[in-house]
Amino acid sequence: MFQTTSQMAFMKTNTEATQIFEDNRPRLTGLAYRILGTLAEAEDAVQDTCIKWLAEEHSEIRTPVAWLTTVCSRRALDMLKAAHRSRVDYVGTWLPEPVPTGGVPETEQHTALASSLTTAFMLMLERLSPKERAAYLLYEVFEQPYADIAEVLGMEEAACRKLVSRARGHVQKPKIRHTPSKETQSELLQAFQEAIESGETEKLSFLLSDDIKLASDGGGKVIATLNVLSGKHRILRFISKALHRAWTGTRPRVVELNGRWSLIYTEVGGVVSTLSIEYDTAGVGEYIYIVRNPDKLNNLACTQKIL
Repeated sequence: MFQTTSQMAFMKTNTEATQIFEDNRPRLTGLAYRILGTLAEAEDAVQDTCIKWLAEEHSEIRTPVAWLTTVCSRRALDMLKAAHRSRVDYVGTWLPEPVPTGGVPETEQHTALASSLTTAFMLMLERLSPKERAAYLLYEVFEQPYADIAEVLGMEEAACRKLVSRARGHVQKPKIRHTPSKETQSELLQAFQEAIESGETEKLSFLLSDDIKLASDGGGKVIATLNVLSGKHRILRFISKALHRAWTGTRPRVVELNGRWSLIYTEVGGVVSTLSIEYDTAGVGEYIYIVRNPDKLNNLACTQKIL
């Protein structure tokens, strides 16, 4: 069966459009994840963007990247409004879904992007309104001009500048986006593993701040602390008693999650928890994040890296 010239042109155009989208998929996924905090929702937003993109008349789109960013951002913002309502009724502490970020060549850009994926940074974004969050991410992380941000949000440029300015007041950039050395991260994780296995926490104690906090997300589906624990003595006791008993027999593995070296604990049935640590500027652990909600552990085997 022979193909007409118009059919061949359509196939070529559609193939090119698909390639353009796939080239931008990691970037769009990273943007949607930062807005929504869960990979499953981010992938839904990106897929909706893909469907809309492939249905468009591409000859009329001057800058595909800007078009894709606009559509994906708007879709993610719509989803975020619904997500906020569900998080009000969330059982216990809500933490963003851990995502793999290892295996990406370490460049200055990689380091900057990875620092905006840490759990501490993602939680700081939760303080922002949806539009503040989008404006801040688009300008500070994805380096979009205010004209493009105004198009995304349907606002004047001056209003977008105010959104970003207000967001900066909530996001303590120098502290939250501090990246400790790999040696510092590895030392603390090793001490944590030893404490879990032995129940002895003396070595770990020297690597934690006096006012350290611990948050655990079980989503009401598995056992987890409902409230944030505070204070070194209380948390060390929790590790030596509760976690030592509960996690003995699990297999720990060090991986990079959300731009930090972290621990994944597995049993025969799969991943049962992740643990990541946030550090102060002196390299001392000041926040421990544990994710146990099984809905947030399903994507840890995926090969796609988020940045």
